[in-house]
Amino acid sequence: MNFELIHTDERSHARAGVITTDHGTILTPIFMPVGTVASVKAVHQRELRDDIKAQIILGNTYHLYLRPGLDILHKAGGLHKFNGWERPILTDSGGFQVFSLSDRRKLTEEGAHFRSHIDGSKHLFTPENVVDTQRIIGSDIMMALDECTPGDADYDYAKKSLALTRRWLDRGWKHFCETEGLYGYRQTFFPIVQGCVYRDLRTEAAKHVADLGADGNAIGGLAVGEPTEKMYEMIEVVNDILPQDKPRYLMGVGTPANILEGIERGVDMFDCVMPTRNGRNGMLFTRNGIMNMRNKKWADDFSPIDPEGTSYVDTCYSKAYLRHLFISEEILAMQIASIHNLAFYVWLTQEARRQILAGTFKPWKDEMVRRVTTRL
Repeated sequence: MNFELIHTDERSHARAGVITTDHGTILTPIFMPVGTVASVKAVHQRELRDDIKAQIILGNTYHLYLRPGLDILHKAGGLHKFNGWERPILTDSGGFQVFSLSDRRKLTEEGAHFRSHIDGSKHLFTPENVVDTQRIIGSDIMMALDECTPGDADYDYAKKSLALTRRWLDRGWKHFCETEGLYGYRQTFFPIVQGCVYRDLRTEAAKHVADLGADGNAIGGLAVGEPTEKMYEMIEVVNDILPQDKPRYLMGVGTPANILEGIERGVDMFDCVMPTRNGRNGMLFTRNGIMNMRNKKWADDFSPIDPEGTSYVDTCYSKAYLRHLFISEEILAMQIASIHNLAFYVWLTQEARRQILAGTFKPWKDEMVRRVTTRL
């Protein structure tokens, strides 16, 4: 993988760059739709590619490991061939999923012992075997195994957790460097900066991650319960240390405003389930604010869903029709909302890129944050 930094905004740390992988290029900043189990929920690959214009999607090691399983993925020739997505794919190592299974897992020096949420069977993720698993999945960008601490963790716990994550990282990085991909194209490995909400721990972690010299770096353990301003503070602390010439990936964040604030602080890559999850529940994000499509006010509004939207669904269907679908519990409602939200998130990051290159990012971002947080 190669990253070229094209331009940095003069009034902020916002950056525009290009990531090159063997499955294609990615123009940053970028939002990456989440396809946890080899599928972005309710969205066809053609819609992702041609309408939403996604440049890269995510898969999840934990879920893919359990279903369909490594044997099937290996026989298929990796996730790209299994799900028909020919552009880049990033996989999370499963650390966050193991974190969310707090009543089903135990962390040791060896790795993360956990029980499947599907059938209760016992499993073990180690720093080494999650690299092997992601080799079989065949993602272009794989993540290190880490422990994601909750946002309200006390200092002693966060410090102990970070020490374990660091030891796991060193093992995973070593194993990655000693192994090769299985399908004839190159893969890369991103270490993850943890440290909860503590400046000294984040500083320590960022320095260690930077010293590894990986092709890119990730910031984890944010948007997990800490105050929003603390999240922004930690991003600033970490990005002051991570190398300028490597892409920075903020994991699992978040709202449109969160993404804009992250871009301003020098983040290049984002993912979140929010556009699809909230969309399935009737929440639409637009450049003018947030719409609850179950609200009765839309019942006789026959105007397009979003006249300024970039997806075909935005002008093909009316607000009244979409509300009717949600009230009737039709699957099409979830599809339309998911497509709209993903297209908006991708547009938002690509418009941010355009503003960065034009030298107008800062005033545009400030106005856009005000607009996207408005309730319509």
